[in-house]
Formats: sequence, C-alpha cells, structure tokens
Amino acid sequence: MIKLDKVNWGFIGCGEVTEKKSGPAFNMIEGSRVVAVMSRDEEKAKSYAIRHQIPRWYTDAQELIGDEDVNAIYIATPPSSHATFAIMAMKAGKPVYIEKPMAASYEDCARINRISKETGVPCFVAYYRRYLPYFQKVRQLVEEGEIGNVINVQIRFAQPPRALDYNTKNLPWRVQPDIAGGGYFYDLAPHQLDLLQDMFGCILEAEGYKSNRGGLYEAEDTISACFKFDSGLPGSGSWCFVAHDSAKEDRIEIIGDKGMICFSVFTRHAAAFTAGNVHVLQIFACRKESSHVGSLFPSHVPEVTHTAYTRIVDVAADGSCIRYLTKIECFFPVERFKDNCSPVLFCEVTHFIELFA
Repeated sequence: MIKLDKVNWGFIGCGEVTEKKSGPAFNMIEGSRVVAVMSRDEEKAKSYAIRHQIPRWYTDAQELIGDEDVNAIYIATPPSSHATFAIMAMKAGKPVYIEKPMAASYEDCARINRISKETGVPCFVAYYRRYLPYFQKVRQLVEEGEIGNVINVQIRFAQPPRALDYNTKNLPWRVQPDIAGGGYFYDLAPHQLDLLQDMFGCILEAEGYKSNRGGLYEAEDTISACFKFDSGLPGSGSWCFVAHDSAKEDRIEIIGDKGMICFSVFTRHAAAFTAGNVHVLQIFACRKESSHVGSLFPSHVPEVTHTAYTRIVDVAADGSCIRYLTKIECFFPVERFKDNCSPVLFCEVTHFIELFA
C-alpha cells in the first residue's frame, strides 16, 4: 500500500473545474499542495501557475509525471484522455485522482482498473458527493429505518438546453461523443448513480433506451433506464437535456414501506422525508439577519400558518438548523420558501457544508 505523508499534486489539465470546483481545495488541506500544472496550451499553463502560486508548469504530461517532486496526479481533462494519463501515472508509481466519468468507455475503465491492480498503485474517481454532509444525512435516514424497508428508487432529471448547445459550429466538448463518450448523461448521471450505489450496493443489471429528440448535437439527449442492485432492489431513471423550462427537475426518490425521502443532487432544494402523516423538511441557514424577517413570508403565501411562521423565523434568525414538522396538508412549498427568503442567505442545501462545518 502506498502511503504519502505529504501529497505533492501535479495537475494534468487546468480548466474550469480546477479554477472553481476542485482546484483551490488541494492547497487548503494540511499535508497537501499543488507543485506543478500541465496544459497543452503554454499560455494557459503559465497563467494558471502564476495566478495560483504553483512553482512549475509544463506543456507535456510525461514531463509533469516525471517530475520527482510530484507524487500524486490529478487528471482534470476531458474523458477521452483519462485512460492514457491515468495509466502513464500508475506505471510511474504515482497515485491518480480522476475527474468523473472515469473514462469515455467501459473498455477504458477496465484498462485503468487492470493497470491499477497490476501495479498496486491506487486510482480514485472524483465521486466526492457521497462524502458531503447532505448526502450522508440521506444515507443516515435510510440506514436508521426512518422510511422502513426500501422498496424502490427513482431518478428524475430534466433541464433545458444550454445556450452553447445551439452553437453547431462550436459545441461544448461535453456533447461531443469522441471526447466525452456521450452527451450530458455521461457528465451528470454518474454522480446520481454513484450516490445510489454507495447506499444500496452495486447495480448488476441495467437496461435502457437512448434517443436524440432535440437534434442540437449528435449525442443522445434523452435516456430512460431500469436497473437492479445486487440486493434485488429495483430502480429506474429518466434524463432529458432538451426539456422545456417548465419541466426542469432534479429529484431522487427513495421509497420505503413506511415513508419516502426525496432529495436533489445538483440544485438547491432542501431534503425532505415523509413518514406516516409527518413531513420533515430540513433547511440550513448560514447567516443571521433578523432585521427584515417580516418579509420572510409575504402575505400571499397562504400555506404558512401564523404558528409555523413564528417557529421558522425564530430558528432561522438564530442561524441554526430548522427541522420543521407539520401535517402534510400544512406543509409549505419549498420553492416559495426559497424564493421569498431574500433576508436570509442560505447555504447550498444540496451540500449542507455550512451546517456541519
């Protein structure tokens, strides 16, 4: 087993994911620092290194992997090159952390696994969401039997085309199958499926249908699937990336014989579960601001009773977690709550990072 007392990262790729989502964290963790970065674009590599105070930059991946000061590799390139760079790094004895999806095809994924086994060098994929407090809480509710025996899971995801999807002369790489492996399904669905496999075990059987309904690009834009976990638990999913705005949805339902949990993966929606005649909504406030709580619930929201209003304001103004229990018929709409809460800045409830920090 490879054990590193200090992790000196070398980045292969320095695009948007390293600028905002993942990159900054590598220098914020004790015992971890970024010492080199690589991009085929010389100006891009140099600029990134200077802006992030990284000592060295390269335009050749082999040179970065061969850097003696680098002892771990982060691959943040499009999926078509993941297998090549991962195998190069593992053969050099350096652990690898790859952005999802693992590769652009099943065959490439199998190659990566085989080389990792042969060399004894670990390879990790960036399915980080399973470790975030929000999803850990969902898992806890399932494991503690809050909804009884789980009998089915369902994924529903729909979003309109993005502005760049209409640019036929310069389409995003995420909808170019030769680079991404497929369309947006390859980019987004892995997070959803990983979360469910982490909770319920491996998916051993799966069947599905794909189609291109929008005609904006070559890759599939609509997918329907059924699958079964190794425990026998069945599930299904539907994904549409060319839906009308009114059909937008990001929802996973875990259905039990005593209740249901629903949660989002990519958007800002509070997690909720229903058990018997009680509905539990969890919302997380990240800044106290009570001077304008009068506008927290405008008068045009009839679902909120005066008692409910008082309880929520008291807790939100205190900056702590709201666990609001009420009869289902008195439950207020999450969207109205979120959209009308301008005085209170909520953390991204999809992650729940602020609550547990």
